[in-house]
Amino acid sequence: MRVTCVAILKYNGADADPYVLGIASDVSNFGYFQRQTVREMLSFVSRTIIRRTAPGQRQSVQHEEYYVHASNKNGLSAITFVDREYPARSAFYFLNKVLEDFEGLAKDSWKTLRADSEIGNALCETSLKEYQDPAAADKLLKVQRELDETKVVLHKTIDSLLARGEKLDSLVEKSTDLSMASQVFYKQARKQNQCCVIM
Repeated sequence: MRVTCVAILKYNGADADPYVLGIASDVSNFGYFQRQTVREMLSFVSRTIIRRTAPGQRQSVQHEEYYVHASNKNGLSAITFVDREYPARSAFYFLNKVLEDFEGLAKDSWKTLRADSEIGNALCETSLKEYQDPAAADKLLKVQRELDETKVVLHKTIDSLLARGEKLDSLVEKSTDLSMASQVFYKQARKQNQCCVIM
């Protein structure tokens, strides 16, 4: 699971390109000479999708081998590019978190911007690193993962308990045999001792 890009944009309506307020991308899995082109493509696709995402709307778009999740919260928008395995629920959770953090950082100053800005670059960089693991974004997913691990441990414990139970059963059978043998020995020893009386 991988997050390739996170961006914050100001929505300017369906007829105008949105302004990029912050962007971060991890293009290390691309060739060195392709990286600048990939960054430009990420920026272009981000603007295009946010331009088509109305305020109050969320959407997911498949673009080549990536899923692009976008959220527009009253004109302040966030977008992320993730691979197919990254859960959409986690992506939207962390987009909402990025928007909340940006609003806390920039207050309402973003509303007056009339061009691209780098005000949110540091936040995007931090979010890109922090949310590589979807469980960091989605607490429910983290709990589910812990439950799955517990289930695996429980199955192992039950299997070992059954194996131990089988061993215990054979020990019980052996102890029953010993008990019967001890009783027979005790009875025979008594008979033998009856002939000899100690005075």
